[in-house]
Amino acid sequence: MGRRFEVQAINDEILDAMSLENRYNFVNNNLRSVLTPDQFSFFNEVQRFCKRFEKKNDITHGPEEDVYDWVPEFGKKGYISRFHDYSKIGLDNLQPYGAVADFLRSLAIDLFDTQFAMGAGATVLATNPLWEHHENIPVRLEALRDMLTGKSCGAILITEPERGSDATHMLTTCEEQPDGSFILNGTKIFSTNAPKSDWVVAYATSEANNSNTMAQFLINTNWEGIDVQRVGIPWVPKLYLGKEELVNLRVPKEYVLGGPGRGKAHLFEGLIPERIGIAMVSISQCWGAITLATIYANMREQMGKKILIWQGVGFPLTDYWSKTTNLTLALLKFCELYDEKIEKFGEELPNIIRQTMVASASQLKYHITNLSKEICYECGNLMGGAGVCDNTAMHDYMNISRIQEVIGGTSQIQQYIMSMSLRTLYKMSVL
Repeated sequence: MGRRFEVQAINDEILDAMSLENRYNFVNNNLRSVLTPDQFSFFNEVQRFCKRFEKKNDITHGPEEDVYDWVPEFGKKGYISRFHDYSKIGLDNLQPYGAVADFLRSLAIDLFDTQFAMGAGATVLATNPLWEHHENIPVRLEALRDMLTGKSCGAILITEPERGSDATHMLTTCEEQPDGSFILNGTKIFSTNAPKSDWVVAYATSEANNSNTMAQFLINTNWEGIDVQRVGIPWVPKLYLGKEELVNLRVPKEYVLGGPGRGKAHLFEGLIPERIGIAMVSISQCWGAITLATIYANMREQMGKKILIWQGVGFPLTDYWSKTTNLTLALLKFCELYDEKIEKFGEELPNIIRQTMVASASQLKYHITNLSKEICYECGNLMGGAGVCDNTAMHDYMNISRIQEVIGGTSQIQQYIMSMSLRTLYKMSVL
C-alpha cells in the first residue's frame, strides 16, 4: 500500500502487509472455490491491471490525487462496465460480459480504490439506459462509447431537492417543441460524477408530479441551459456530486431516449442493474474492511498475544467474515441467474421473472448496504486508532459505507418496494 499520510501511526511491517497484492490474495483465497475457472481468470486479469497501474503511476490513494484522472486508462482496458454485450456496438474488447463479470470487475476495482469504484458505478448507471435505447442513433452511440471507453465519466439525474427518494413525482418539467425537441426546466441534485461528466441521462415530466408523463433524455453538459455545481459530501471527498439547474435547456429530438409517457417504464427497467450495482460495490467494501482488519489482527500484538486470539476481536471478526461470505454467495448466485435469464429471454424479461428479480435486487441492496455500514465501522473499531487514522484505506471504507444505504433509494424505499412486491406476488399466487 502506498504511503497516504503525513504522520505514520502504524509500523512498516503491518503497512507493508496491507499491500494491494496481499489484500487481493486474501479475497482470492476466499473465493477460489466458488468461482469457475473463467470467472477467476477474469477476476485476476482486472487485479493485475490494478496492481500495475498503482505501481506505474505511484498511486498512494492520498487526498491530493484526483480519481477522475484514472478514468481514461481504466476505460481503455474496458473496466468501466461489463454488464452487457458491448461487441454489438463495436467494442469487442469488453469480454467477458454480464452481471457476474461486472461484479468481479467491481470487486477488484473497489479493493484498489473504493471511491474510484463508486464513481465508475455511477457511470454504469448512465450507460445502462443508453444501451437499452440507443436505437443505433449516432449521437447516442457516441455518448455510450465515450463513457464505456473512459473518454468521459457519466451521471444520471433523477433526485430532486424537494423529492429525495421519491423518483415518481418529479418537479422538473419538459415541454415538447414543434420540431420534436424538448425544453427542460428544473433542479436535480446528488448526481454522482455530474460536475466531471460530459454526458448525463436525465428525467423530467411534461406535467409536474405526474409520473405517467415522465420522459428520459440524454444531455451534454456543455450545452447552454444547464449549470452544474458540486455538492460537498465529506464522506467521499474525492467524488464530485452535482446540483444541476436546468433553465430553458433545449434537448434536440435525437437525444430524447423516451418521450412523455415512456420515461417511467425506462426508469423502472433499470432498477435491477442499479440496485445490484450498488450491492456489488457495498459487498466489495465489506471485503475491503474484512481484509484490512484480518491482516491487522493477525499481526498486531497486545498483552503478549496477537489480537485475533482475544475473543473480543477474533469472534466479532469471524461473524463479519461469515456474513460477508454468505451474502457474496447470494449476490453471485443472483448475478448468474440474471445472466441466464437475459441469455434466454433477452432484455425484455417475462413479467413474473422481472417482478421477482426486482424484489430480490432490493432485498440484496437492503441487506448488503446495511451490512457494509456495520462491518466497515466495526472493523475499524477492532483496529482501534489504526482503524480511524489515515494510514490505511479503512477510514475510506468507514466513510463511504455510510452513504450506500441512501443512494439508489434509501433503506426505507427498499422496504417499501419489497412490501409492494409482496402484494404483487400475493395477487399472482392466491386464486
